[in-house]
Amino acid sequence: MNKQLLIDYLPFEVMPETINEGMGNGKLLVKGVLQRANAENQNGRIYPKEILVREAKKYNDSFITERRAMGELDHPESSVVNLQNVSHNIKKMWWENDDLVGEVEVLPTPSGNILKELFRSGIKLGISSRGMGSVEAIKEDEETGKQTVAVQPDFELIAFDFVSNPSTQGAFLYPQGKTNEGVITESVRMDERNPNECGKYCKVESITNDIIRGL
Repeated sequence: MNKQLLIDYLPFEVMPETINEGMGNGKLLVKGVLQRANAENQNGRIYPKEILVREAKKYNDSFITERRAMGELDHPESSVVNLQNVSHNIKKMWWENDDLVGEVEVLPTPSGNILKELFRSGIKLGISSRGMGSVEAIKEDEETGKQTVAVQPDFELIAFDFVSNPSTQGAFLYPQGKTNEGVITESVRMDERNPNECGKYCKVESITNDIIRGL
């Protein structure tokens, strides 16, 4: 099977008490679930735990311990981390049952400053895992025809990115399909949002624009 870029989302639930800007250095640390094993996500994908355990260990050994487990802000569609858009670095990861949990340091970069202000403003963000791999169908809903697929052992974890994405599974999502690079992505479609839901997303855009003008 051909490998493709797999991008999957989870709401990044941050409690106020987990936000730590102490120690006099202005660092912002946040903690949350980065990925979930053995559960079907909004894209109809299941990540077997043994595959995620393997990739989490590789990511820890090759990236986290060397302090280069960087991620981007917004919706990357590449298998390469763009240094110009880096906003954060994963400091450590661990398992809590089937949840892969991580502690994330927000960096003092332009994108990191935007991310920091969004967190401080109480904006709920999503975390996006990015990796290369293939999938295989394991079941299909007889009524809707929707397939559930399992990520295969050739999966390779690339990065974790922060995105503005609905926290409700499947809400306002649509598949963009393949780009010219053969990448499969999913994102929020502006014209299909419920007008009553615009508030929080417009607030994200407003805060972002204010920060950019102040940089």
